[in-house]
Amino acid sequence: MGTTQLETVPEPKYWHLKTVLSEALDSEFSVGEILPNERDLAARFGVARATLRQALEQLELEGRLQRRRGVGTTVAPPRMGVAVGTEQHSWPGTAGDAWQPADCTAAVPPAGIAGLLGTDTDTQVHTVRRSRVNDGQPVAAELLYVPETSVPGLTAPDAPSGAARARAVLRELQRLELEGQDRAVELGSARVEDARELDRLPGAPVLVVTTRFFAGGRTAAVSVATYRADTCRLTFGDPDGVVIHHGAGAPSLDTSPEPVT
Repeated sequence: MGTTQLETVPEPKYWHLKTVLSEALDSEFSVGEILPNERDLAARFGVARATLRQALEQLELEGRLQRRRGVGTTVAPPRMGVAVGTEQHSWPGTAGDAWQPADCTAAVPPAGIAGLLGTDTDTQVHTVRRSRVNDGQPVAAELLYVPETSVPGLTAPDAPSGAARARAVLRELQRLELEGQDRAVELGSARVEDARELDRLPGAPVLVVTTRFFAGGRTAAVSVATYRADTCRLTFGDPDGVVIHHGAGAPSLDTSPEPVT
């Protein structure tokens, strides 16, 4: 890792240092490797440790570095791709699905989700909780809302519970003929529940991907997946399928057309 003259650079020192460090991460370090300590890095680049910390914090925010208590600062793995512009459609839980089902409860969904499902605001639906891990790190949490009308075989009192019930809901859902799906992507802040599951502080930046699944001419399920913004990146398939919306509220990307009925 070489040195650079920072004194004559017009931009903030920490920002230029961040760029230099980022280039070094690409050329000199491998994933999981521990960086030299702050004192050595600050001396090598001729900057104050406060400036170095600002650069390291920015790289951590961008997902290039991970700070682990008792270990130090390590090079983070590449960001996981979140496909939002693909024409491939499949039900949650099909072969190749990287999500792990954790639990399933019957609960009244948020009003916005009930509107997407076309259910009454006081009607309970199956709420499947799933998680996704990349390189041993939690990167996403999902809530999948499924009306009882989509999986009528699971209304019996003796149906399984917990993760077993979650898998049963997914299996029953796959019995339907999937007619299409659409996605909307928004930048948000981690709620307390999301932060706990994703090992982040409340308010940390996240990507919220809402997916509607269509079958029988109606919305059969809605997925709300929350991804850590520092470990994930959006990937697009057909660019013609991406529409950028502007207006009041958070911007979103709709990534596929309405289903064919």
